[in-house]
Formats: sequence, C-alpha cells, structure tokens
Amino acid sequence: MKERINLLREFSIPLLSGVLVALVWSNHSLADYNRFFHQPFLGPLTFHFLANDIFMVFFFGIAAVEITQSFLPGGDLHPLKRAINPLLATAGGVIGPVVIYLVLNRYLGSETLLPGWGIPTATDIAFAWLVARIVFGKGHPAISFLLLLAVADDGIGLAIIAVFYPNPLLPVQLPWLVLTAAGMLTAYLLRRARTRSYWPYILVGGGLSWLGLFRAHLHPALALVFIIPFLPHASWEAKHVFEDDRTDPSAIAQFEHEWKIIVDFGLFLFGLANAGVAFSQIGTATWLVLAALLVGKSIGIFSLGMLAVRLGFPLPENVQKKELLVVGIIAGIGFTVALFVAGEAFTDPVLQGAAKMGAMFSCVAAVLAMIVGKLFKVKNIE
Repeated sequence: MKERINLLREFSIPLLSGVLVALVWSNHSLADYNRFFHQPFLGPLTFHFLANDIFMVFFFGIAAVEITQSFLPGGDLHPLKRAINPLLATAGGVIGPVVIYLVLNRYLGSETLLPGWGIPTATDIAFAWLVARIVFGKGHPAISFLLLLAVADDGIGLAIIAVFYPNPLLPVQLPWLVLTAAGMLTAYLLRRARTRSYWPYILVGGGLSWLGLFRAHLHPALALVFIIPFLPHASWEAKHVFEDDRTDPSAIAQFEHEWKIIVDFGLFLFGLANAGVAFSQIGTATWLVLAALLVGKSIGIFSLGMLAVRLGFPLPENVQKKELLVVGIIAGIGFTVALFVAGEAFTDPVLQGAAKMGAMFSCVAAVLAMIVGKLFKVKNIE
C-alpha cells in the first residue's frame, strides 16, 4: 500500500487527475463547473477560495522549505553567490516572454491584444516541479534552481497583476503589509526563543502574514514563503534532514515531513479548481501566448543564466548549459497561473478564451523538456 501511495505522489497523479476532471467537467457544462467553485458553500467561502488562497499556502510553504534547505551549507544554492544566477535567470524568464509577445504582436496581432503581455510571464510551479522531478530526478540541484526561479517569477507575476491589471473594486492596500512584516518578526522572535514546534510559526507568524497579504489585496498563497526561512533547521543540508535524523528532526523538517503528503494529494483540488477551461475558438492570442511561453522563457532564462556565469555567479553543481536550457523549457509551462493572469488581462470573453488556450497548450513544454533531456543525456539524480 505504501509503495502505491508513493507511486501516486511521485508522478503527481492527484494533480493530473484533478486537471483531467476539470477539463471534462468544464467542457461538458461550464456553467455547472463555475457555479460549484465560485458559489459560497460555507458562509462567504467558496471551493475556489479554499483551493487557491488556503491550500496553496501550504504548497508554497513546502516549496519554501526546499529553497531554504538549498541555501544551507551543503545545499545546492550555497554559498549565497549561487542564488544570484537563478534570480538573474528569473529576470530573463520575465523579460524574454514579454519581448517575444510584444514583437510578435507588432507584426501578427493588434492593439487589442497588447494587454496580454503579462500572461506569459507566469510559471506554473506545481506542474514545473512535477516535470523537473521526472526529467532530473528528485535529488538534482536543477530542481532547487527551478523552484527559486519559479517562486520569484510568480512573485513578480503577482506584482504585475497588482500594478498593470488592478481591480478597481479592490485596489492594492500596501499599508496592510505591516501585518506580514509583523508575522516575520513573530517568527524571528519564536526562533530566538528556541521554539522547536513549527505550529506557532505557522499559526501565528503565518496567520499574520496571510492576513496582511489578503487585506493588501495581494495573493495570500505566498504567506508562508516569508515565514518558513525562520523555522529552526539543521546547520547542514543533508538532503531531507528528517530522513537522516528521525530521533530529533528540526521544525522545518517536521513541517515538510507532515505536510508533504497532504500537499501532494491536495493538488487534486488545485487542479480541479483551476484547470476548468472550455475549449474555445483558437485565435491570434493563443499563438502569441504559446510562443512567448515556449520561446521567450527558454531564451530569456538561458541567456541571463549564462550572462550571470560570465559575471562570476556560477550555476549550482551538476547544472551546466544543457540543464539550464531544460530548466528554461520547463519554466515555459504557464498553465494554471497563466490562466489566472489571462482572466485579469482581458475582459472580452473571446480574447480571454483564446489567450487561455495558449496557456493550456503551454503544457507541451513538458514533452519538449523530456525530449531535450533525453537528447542531451541530462543526468537523472535520485
């Protein structure tokens, strides 16, 4: 039974199942699908809110654990100088798609499609993580590189939405971010007080962080990204500390160990709540978004990643040119995050539908990454 559960988690069967059910449901009856996820069922709460604003807090929290451990001595992004490369690559992963989109739109599109430039800046962390683990194996440093890039990428994406696609009914309220800062201070004080359980950090620090982002009208799913680095952790990264020190695991290892399986299976709800797209008429916006994601991401990430190397900021060990190229291709999976941005970029249902199809088709990046990985004989590290 345990082997079957691990197999389901390893290949993200819950996530893929959620996506498949959502696609079938939404194309059979889009009205019923939208009604189920957007209609309040528990006071003002909707299933969509629970999936995107509550559950995804823990998904990003687990991603933050991976990144935090990678910064420790012995980690893939230690010393700090190694983290500069993925951060510069992140800039490439934003600039590249925007340039490709605007250039193609100049010759193939129209002014009405200009607002869509922000759509291909997004990376779907959940799917990118899944594909990276298949291509590189669970223990490859390219995964830590991709995670840091993707989290930073989505942070920039949220900023783009707030600045360029503001909701006039919910303008950004930056003063509320003082609560997020208070959550970080609380986590720091808990660390200084040698609090070993992760629960006070998550409930108090994470709660304040979430409330600050929510009240500021920014996406609260990133709440734990600001808290996790404060959790007590081992002084040396040994690839999943709880596996090496089960008698006295650190708080960060306990959090990962106890929530990883919940997150892995909970991704079914995330896929179900976000992948419901009715197959609409394919238009110019479809190809602009798709080309910007597939071409812009890979070129942008590869170019600025290599520029960072030239500037003296090395790639992680076992990450060379071919691995960097594959990472860039994987980051082209915009999917659910790009779907969300498309909904903000266009109000015209036809344009919105066409743009969303481009975000959907970007999943072909997964196949391309696997093919390129095989052709270049990318090493799989378990």
